Amino acid sequence: GKKTGAPENRNKAKTQDGVALEIQPLKSQEGVENEEKEKKKVKVPKKEKSVLQGKLTRLAVQIGKAGLIMSAITVIILVLYFVIDTFGVQGRPWLAECTPIYIQYFVKFFIIGVTVLVVAVPEGLPLAVTISLAYSVKKMMKDNNLVRHLDACETMGNATAICSDKTGTLTMNRMTVVQAYVGDTHYRQIPDPEAILPKILDLIVNGVAINSAYTSKILPPEKEGGLPRQVGNKTECALLGFVLDLKQDYQAVRNEVPEEKLYKVYTFNSVRKSMSTVLKNGNGGFRMYSKGASEIILRKCTRILDKNGDPRMFKVKDRDEMVKKVIEPMACHGLRTICLAFRDFPADAEPDWDSENEILSDLTCIAVVGIEDPVRPEVPDAILKCQRAGITVRMVTGDNINTARAIATKCGILLPGEDFLCLEGKEFNRLIRNEKGEVEQEQLDKIWPKLRVLARSSPTDKHTLVKGIIDSTVGDQRQVVAVTGDGTNDGPALKKADVGFAMGIAGTDVAKEASDIILTDDNFTSIVKAVMWGRNVYDSISKFLQFQLTVNIVAVIVAFTGACITQDSPLKAVQMLWVNLIMDTFASLALATEPPSESLLLRKPYGRNKPLISRTMMKNILGHAVYQLTIIFTLLFAGEKFFDIDSGRNAPLHSPPTEHYTIVFNTFVMMQLFNEINARKIHGERNVFESIYRNPIFCTVVLGTFAAQIIIVEFGGKPFSCSGLTLSQWFWCIFIGVGELLWGQLICTVPTSHLKFLKEAGHGITKEDIPEEELPEDVDEIDHAEMELRRGQILWFRGLNRIQTQV
Repeated sequence: GKKTGAPENRNKAKTQDGVALEIQPLKSQEGVENEEKEKKKVKVPKKEKSVLQGKLTRLAVQIGKAGLIMSAITVIILVLYFVIDTFGVQGRPWLAECTPIYIQYFVKFFIIGVTVLVVAVPEGLPLAVTISLAYSVKKMMKDNNLVRHLDACETMGNATAICSDKTGTLTMNRMTVVQAYVGDTHYRQIPDPEAILPKILDLIVNGVAINSAYTSKILPPEKEGGLPRQVGNKTECALLGFVLDLKQDYQAVRNEVPEEKLYKVYTFNSVRKSMSTVLKNGNGGFRMYSKGASEIILRKCTRILDKNGDPRMFKVKDRDEMVKKVIEPMACHGLRTICLAFRDFPADAEPDWDSENEILSDLTCIAVVGIEDPVRPEVPDAILKCQRAGITVRMVTGDNINTARAIATKCGILLPGEDFLCLEGKEFNRLIRNEKGEVEQEQLDKIWPKLRVLARSSPTDKHTLVKGIIDSTVGDQRQVVAVTGDGTNDGPALKKADVGFAMGIAGTDVAKEASDIILTDDNFTSIVKAVMWGRNVYDSISKFLQFQLTVNIVAVIVAFTGACITQDSPLKAVQMLWVNLIMDTFASLALATEPPSESLLLRKPYGRNKPLISRTMMKNILGHAVYQLTIIFTLLFAGEKFFDIDSGRNAPLHSPPTEHYTIVFNTFVMMQLFNEINARKIHGERNVFESIYRNPIFCTVVLGTFAAQIIIVEFGGKPFSCSGLTLSQWFWCIFIGVGELLWGQLICTVPTSHLKFLKEAGHGITKEDIPEEELPEDVDEIDHAEMELRRGQILWFRGLNRIQTQV
């Protein structure tokens, strides 16, 4: 009976999905495996932790080391100078009662050293990344991207290829029947119900109403004058809509034949590409209705209904003629063709329902319909943006090749006059697999660069393609691939991709679990938004770095040189900490929250190996550092003459704060404030104020810092080592600060190409840089921060990780 049939089918479907999902078996017999591992170390390519994190960790460690050395040298020089000067040159003996004073000096030197270190270490870097990512993720929600893994956001900025589904992503997923072939006539629009014979009409209505999931229905529109709502499977809704267009009522048929009366159902899946339902007739015989992809169902048809509604023979040559005259013209208009058929089984013997091939043969074709799924109006523009941004869009679909090609041309994936490939799944597999059926990377490398459309593809083909592109070494840089998927069987491809996009509306839970980002509106344009945000994260970090490193270089050199020449840091400890606060925490807030602009999509992706600090940025950093150092040292050694005030150099231990050093500190902070505006541009653009009003956080931070600086200088007093300044002194400080903006324009004028000595910095770690014994054998990800830690600490984390994985 029916009950025994259905569960079996369900199990079949389950095992098919199971195969797709069982990619990584859990490790049993841990001990045995470990012993084997010791014997032969297996080289498995490890998955990188986020590219950006890797580059930043390396850079931060390098800067930190440099800062540590500088601070140590500062302390040593200060102590030596003091000792030699006091006990050597002046020849004073060490007096017991003077010991506390000497110790105070040593403590002061130590504090200066610590301050240099604090300023040198860019502790704002991780903060900037986190703020930038978290801010982007929050904003991306408004652009219909629900980000599940933070680093996916940044990876998306480096994407070089997108493999997209067709239905629902590039198209609207609102299917309607627009052409039909019934009773030897090809109707270019929906036929008039009178034109079709009642018995054929009856077969169409029953074939559609009964042989489709009863959850698929068409509901009245929500708003007056809107389109009717399609609920359930969209293709079935299109067919139900066709029945309604023929002025028939499918619900009446369903009420007559409720689901309990269905004798057996062969549900639709990606292998069968058809669906059939069997009913028991009153006389003990059976009738089966089938529907599915036209080329698959027509192969199983031996008869077709003619214009009188009588079955006539349907031979191979008839089928070829029908494909040429009906199906191909429909497909070339971008229509998906569905064939409706039926078969009657006699009452004498019940057929063997499990031998599917025998059941699904000897069918009689009722009609072929062409279903249109219109391209989303905003998609062609979005794809053009991707192509401009250096991202190749490929379409992977289950539709037939002509439909796929027509839609791809409408979308702009295929451009006229371009050299490209459109393949079907079978052909694709034939080209890339060897005799044993294994995928050969060399063969795949010949195909994927030109491949634009993969039609009639199975989920396995999608996974093979994605894996092949990611593992490929063709071209100057490795590909970063994004994939969209909605079905359970897309899980492996979504997991394998660098960034997996699941559909929020049409997607299954398994697909969403495997994905990195969920598109809440199932729309391709949202992917372009994700690319924009991803690139923006990268640029925000670079902006912050450009600003941060300028302050670092200047502050460290000023503290170091000042300490060596005048025995005292021109910038006091508390002042340094305030500078550190504005340049680290506040600047990361201000620069990491810049909103993206369309211009981000006009450049090629950075790729995995591009350094964080480009030569243009290096030019900016060094250029501004030169300006700031010149000003600071001029003020330090000649400022008192210029402003006609007392010199603050060589002041005794507990002397009150001087105007001289306050001006140095104030000017330094003003220069940082205006340089923060310069840091908004990293590719050498001239207009640094462009759309500054679009970032309220930036404006707030800059104005807030300015206000706080006024308060510190005027009312800070002894704790901040500041004494109040006159209005004219304030204007000079601000004027020198504004000079930063003019100096920035001057730096822009010098072409980077002429400055051959500039080096890039902040490269990613390449595989060759990692010593082999350092590669943890059973960990999926290399985390560069972890490698900087001691191995002992790692074991503890790894144990926890493994427990979590297995739980």
